[in-house]
Order: sequence, then C-alpha cells, then structure tokens
Amino acid sequence: MQGDHVYKKVELVGSSRIGVDDAIKTAIGRASKTIRGLDWFEVKEIRGWIKEGEIQHFQVALQVGFRLEEPGA
Repeated sequence: MQGDHVYKKVELVGSSRIGVDDAIKTAIGRASKTIRGLDWFEVKEIRGWIKEGEIQHFQVALQVGFRLEEPGA
C-alpha cells in the first residue's frame, strides 16, 4: 500500500550556550549529516546549567524520526 510507512526514532541531546532553539537546531543539523530522510522531532526534556545565578548552557533531549527506506529502493 502506498500510504503505509515504517519510521524509526533516534534520541539526541543537543547543547548550546545561546538557547533552547539553538540546541535543537544543533542536534538536528548534526544528525542530518548522517541520517537520511529526517521527518520530524519531538522535544522530551529541557535542562540547563546555572553558575552564579546565570544560565551557562542549555541541553535539549529530543527524538527525531525518519522513514525507513523500502528494500531495493
């Protein structure tokens, strides 16, 4: 059937000194260099590191999904 697909999910953790959005973009940008066909992402956790009352670093745990290729495709 043409509409039936199977997806795989991979968990990533992106980090950034700039912000949450940048941490997500860092993780997806890096993953897209080795994983073909990334279709979507889902943020699972957001954490950060604080030093002397200032945010030093952001970490975002996310899952990315991609469609498995058909054999012989």
